[in-house]
Amino acid sequence: MTTPTVLATDEARTRLHELTVIDVRTPGEYAGGHLPGALNIPLDQIRRALPDIRHATGHGDVLVVCASGARSENACKIFAENGVTAATLSGGTGAWAADGHELHRPQGASRTSWGMERQVRLTAGVIVLLGLLLGLVVHPAFQLLSAGIAAGLVFSALTNTCGMAAMLARLPHNRPRAADLDKTLAALRNR
Repeated sequence: MTTPTVLATDEARTRLHELTVIDVRTPGEYAGGHLPGALNIPLDQIRRALPDIRHATGHGDVLVVCASGARSENACKIFAENGVTAATLSGGTGAWAADGHELHRPQGASRTSWGMERQVRLTAGVIVLLGLLLGLVVHPAFQLLSAGIAAGLVFSALTNTCGMAAMLARLPHNRPRAADLDKTLAALRNR
């Protein structure tokens, strides 16, 4: 049986035991709650993990998950370009939780983490306010900061990508520790 491109939450829940679930969110988002058994490989680390993910497909279907579905769709495109078949969860972990399904949290995960969307909203808002304030107090040219963020948000919506999220994902609190990623890749190899 081939896995459809998109799985609804109820279908994914019934098949969870036979799926290799890869969560492509940041480690902080993953710690905030993930599908049972999901392995965390942030989107910017997917290419590094391709050999191990390809190995895992030999033992069952792969389901890629993120917060809402956009990053998992991007991961599935990368997989398809490299000959790996994977499905994505419709609506991501947000839909999973909204449908009443349980989210797991790693033991010892004590710090509260902000999701990437929230980090982007905060950063964009701060830059827009800063551009407007500096435009009033220092020089009107600083309003170009606000215009640049507005243009970036429009581009993000049209292309379903987010350059700001890609930059924020590189911050230390959003990066996986090398040992954690190595452990995840080893778990993939051992499936």
